[in-house]
Amino acid sequence: MILSCKNIKKSFGIDEILTNVTFHLNQYDKVALVGINGAGKTTLFRIITKELTADEGRITLYQNASLGYLSQEQDLVSAHSIYEECETVFEDVIKTETQLREIESRMNELNGEALEQLMLTYSELQHQFESMNGYGYKSQITGVLKGLGFTVEELGKAINTLSGGQKSRVCLAKLLLRQPEVLLLDEPTNHLDIEAVTWLEEYLRNYKGTLLIISHDRYFLDKIVSKVIEIENKKSEVYSGNYSFYAKQKAINRDIQYKHYLEQQRDIKQQEAVIAKLRSFSREKSIKRAKSREKALDKVELLEKPTHINDEMRLVFQPKKVSGNDVLFAENLSKSYDHQLFDNVDLDIKRGDKIALIGANGIGKTTLFKIIMKHVPVDTGQITYGSRVQIGYYDQEHDSLSEDKTIFEELSDTYPKMTNGEIRNTLAAFLFTGEDVFKSILSLSGGEKGRVSLSKIMLSEANFLLMDEPTNHLDITSREVLENALSQYEGTLFFISHDRYFINKVATKVFELTPEKLIAYLGNYNDYVEKKEQLQKLKEKEVSLESISETSDSKQDWLKRKEYQAQTRKLQNLLESCEKDIHALEEAITSIDEALCLEENYTDPDKAGELHSNKIQQESLLEEKYLKWEEIQEKISELDN
Repeated sequence: MILSCKNIKKSFGIDEILTNVTFHLNQYDKVALVGINGAGKTTLFRIITKELTADEGRITLYQNASLGYLSQEQDLVSAHSIYEECETVFEDVIKTETQLREIESRMNELNGEALEQLMLTYSELQHQFESMNGYGYKSQITGVLKGLGFTVEELGKAINTLSGGQKSRVCLAKLLLRQPEVLLLDEPTNHLDIEAVTWLEEYLRNYKGTLLIISHDRYFLDKIVSKVIEIENKKSEVYSGNYSFYAKQKAINRDIQYKHYLEQQRDIKQQEAVIAKLRSFSREKSIKRAKSREKALDKVELLEKPTHINDEMRLVFQPKKVSGNDVLFAENLSKSYDHQLFDNVDLDIKRGDKIALIGANGIGKTTLFKIIMKHVPVDTGQITYGSRVQIGYYDQEHDSLSEDKTIFEELSDTYPKMTNGEIRNTLAAFLFTGEDVFKSILSLSGGEKGRVSLSKIMLSEANFLLMDEPTNHLDITSREVLENALSQYEGTLFFISHDRYFINKVATKVFELTPEKLIAYLGNYNDYVEKKEQLQKLKEKEVSLESISETSDSKQDWLKRKEYQAQTRKLQNLLESCEKDIHALEEAITSIDEALCLEENYTDPDKAGELHSNKIQQESLLEEKYLKWEEIQEKISELDN
């Protein structure tokens, strides 16, 4: 055991935050701390780090273990560059290195016993320097900073010129370089793109210490943790397993608890009815029996009613009109500011698509959305919008919200035909009740602004949603509600997100934006990763075979490489052709479904029968194409092996 929390209680005024939090962490444990926004997770972290004092209970850090804490809010003030700031972690190493250089410069000045004594000191210091990773700390700094998304060119940037997100990444880098024995991380994936988060996952999985992590990134938690501590109703409960296991087990536990609660309530009502009946007899014996039953009932330990999450949004996206099958088509889009963001971007978005747009931070994803919205001009290329397309835009910065208005005014001014009651009902569905509706937009947290923006986009009844980081600032429960709503949405969705769990649940396609082009992948995030790995293996194999041909004059090696490349190209062409056929058949089936909905067709038995027969034929062909696609994938896998 390295850290224990026992019966922790904390209140702010009359507001109880934590009433009975008890758990312990063993050495090398990797643990998630979860709970709804406001459950007290960050408060508990601040108690563990002694920034706050618990009202009751005890925190014990065993063996004088070193403790590191990354808070959500970082106000790093420094005159250093990024690299220099990270060097401060290694002050002792640098001091030792300076001493070694000084001794080296003095060696030529001494001889005899004095030199021997100096050499002994030098040997001891050199051994100490090696044990402190003196020869590797510089590359360690560069590796961590690059892993967290900084380029080599950015390492010389002054801290005081950085954004808040960049400063948070520097603080995280310093903490990882310091390597405390117990590491508390509060939303460490904020401000990281997917590539950096993936790097951080691998780093933390191999971390030689104990981790306690607050994060809304469920994919991230699944990759790292083997235990989950939940804070709910001011108390803690511990689950063994990753986040997905916790979510399933919690649902099972809640059902069992609710069943026991209902059974006890039924028994209590039965006993109360018997007691009332006995008293109604007004006889001494019956009254004694009634009192005896009352005493027994008073001794029963009442079960608390399991509280279903009380901050669950009620969210439904429903388009008012159905758009045409072609929603948006773009060719050769490019955009530059002081440098090239992206070039040669083509888009072909169909009705019903649910597309995740991913790419490195700063690549221009938000800019691409603003170009689609006509908020920013494009340098080259053109965009064609489909018929009856009505766009709803969720902006991660919430610039569409007027900070001088109240929440109520924001909705009433945007939708003037809504009654006061309708506005209040809508806001209640987004957890704004009572006097909360009169809060100013300026005073709201990021999560609250997100909920206001979601309420507006829901009321818009748009059939094409552009959503830029819609899960930012939302707790896990709200993210799950949003996932369900968007999964059931019958319109078209194009969204930017770093939340891979969210992408897996919602996306049917993944578009990766690079400086040179946009690459489309069928499926969700896991499918994207699998396809990328396949392509990487093919690339590595080609490079390997080319290397063999360069170092060997063997005609057999050369022929083998050529044969492999030919087979690879053939299979890739077949795969692309098959995917195009699948797409065409899916469109054909969609068109038939639309035709079947027309009155002129469904009222005509002959036409309806012909369309239905055609649909069955197309679906049969589609099934054959799916099987063909799987066969080609298997052949590619066999070729790789």
